Amino acid sequence: MLRKEEILERTNNGLSVFKHYISGNWRIGRNFLNPLYEDNKASCNIYFDRRSGIYKMKDFGNDSYSGDCFFFVGRLKGLDCNNSMDFVEILETIDRDLGLGLATGNPIPVTRTSSHIVNDMPEETPEKESKPYQFREQKFPLAELMYWQQYGITPEVLELYKVCSLRDFQSVTADGTPFTYTSSVTEPMYGYKNKRYIKLYRPFSKTRFLYGGNFGENYCFGLEQLPAKGDTLFITGGEKDVMSLAAHGFHAICFNSETVTIPPTLIYKLTFRFKHIILLYDTDKTGKESARKQEKQLEEFGVKRLLLPLSGTKEEKDISDYFKAGNTREDFLKLFIEFLDNLYSDTLIMLKSCEIDFNNPPANINIIYIKSSYRTETHNETEKNYHYNYKKRRKKDIFSGQRIRISTLSLFHCYNNKQ
Repeated sequence: MLRKEEILERTNNGLSVFKHYISGNWRIGRNFLNPLYEDNKASCNIYFDRRSGIYKMKDFGNDSYSGDCFFFVGRLKGLDCNNSMDFVEILETIDRDLGLGLATGNPIPVTRTSSHIVNDMPEETPEKESKPYQFREQKFPLAELMYWQQYGITPEVLELYKVCSLRDFQSVTADGTPFTYTSSVTEPMYGYKNKRYIKLYRPFSKTRFLYGGNFGENYCFGLEQLPAKGDTLFITGGEKDVMSLAAHGFHAICFNSETVTIPPTLIYKLTFRFKHIILLYDTDKTGKESARKQEKQLEEFGVKRLLLPLSGTKEEKDISDYFKAGNTREDFLKLFIEFLDNLYSDTLIMLKSCEIDFNNPPANINIIYIKSSYRTETHNETEKNYHYNYKKRRKKDIFSGQRIRISTLSLFHCYNNKQ
């Protein structure tokens, strides 16, 4: 069974836990916005509690959000530290997300720190040193290509997103102890490469993610592959989801996890490039809660969330699972269009009055005024000529017997000349 003392020993008394889950360039003792709720005043900080000998969070604006690293992760994941079952899940989450190896029986060594008392006054924290690492790539074996193919991800997509198959990876622990991970048939290993770092993905291993190099605070996968302009951008929970969407013709990005705070400045810039920005997170408990939280925090940018029709189990919770189950691009498009219809139903109701039924035209239509100030010639008799002169884009009989819905982008008004 996991013990919190073991986790504290391997996370610098909880400081590493806060650093993992709280993004941004925050420092010990310096106030920042609390990521647990929509905070608009920086009145929260991380400090060293001399009595307990561990790092804690203090929120001067709302003390109910103050606590240690276990409390913080519990709040983040929707778990209660005072509930024994929830607390065990919190311990397992920290062990898994930080790669401590306690549950697998291969714990990372305890980092010995100096015995001096840490001052709980504001202090400067040194820049996190980049650990040395090296890796060897290999050509994708057929079995690995088949793994990606089940999500629709082709070798071309893997190359576009700089994903490689790794033969082995070498680095050092926090105390400088070297270690090596080797790929195998049962435990393949992939790398998401960047000039300054590499993120390892081991889908069938206990420790699924590892990092090498200067990872930074603003990791965003798929950003450099985005076009200059687009219709819709999806924000997903992971790299595999980004590539699965890309393989089916959609634009997507992801951050390091669903629980990190999405940089508002980045979303603001993306609103100038995409008409819709949609959160497409996992359908499990954590994914749903994170999507609601992110939607609220990014409300000013018009960010919305789409819930996939999946059960939320380990095998069926994200967009890559959706495509793996046999759903097609057309299926997802239909789902997305229904989502937009529901989202903008009020607007569509207002536009209902702007529909024109050409089977029952007005008695006298003389002039059409279009928003662009374009004016047709006057036609009182022949409906065909009226159709032909509508922006002169269509053949004169193309609208016969059809109903046309006018969108807000090309809204025009018809006036009757009462005689």
